[in-house]
Amino acid sequence: MKLKLPLVAAFVAVLSLTACGGGGDDSSGGVVVANPAAFTKTDVTLGTGTEAVTGKTATVTYTGWFYSTTATGNKGTQFDAGTIAVKLGSNQVITGFEQGILGMKVGGKRTVLIPSSMAYGSSGSGTIPANAGLVFDITLTAVQ
Repeated sequence: MKLKLPLVAAFVAVLSLTACGGGGDDSSGGVVVANPAAFTKTDVTLGTGTEAVTGKTATVTYTGWFYSTTATGNKGTQFDAGTIAVKLGSNQVITGFEQGILGMKVGGKRTVLIPSSMAYGSSGSGTIPANAGLVFDITLTAVQ
């Protein structure tokens, strides 16, 4: 009988710890974190202008979504859109975004699937949760 009380106490302690589940910080902001299996870039429209190469400044318009395995085109919740000028090779943007621009020609449109390892990784950034894969539609408008 003496062994029974410590066993019950241990069982209750284990149950209470497993029931905790964390609870406080939901840093994903309600976004289901998913990743593409690999970095991919798909040309939607081939450009005919100047090519984006390392050392040049590329101006692009873009829309970014969280990668989703269930959404059409893997485009989950949109998190950003805009225009940006990027000096290629200078690490101004995440690796996957820069790799997505390289090789495009002005007038080209491309969809890029970026695993978290080529985005914000395990740290996340702002509204981007840790380990989130991203999808971008990129249009190259100028190269200088």
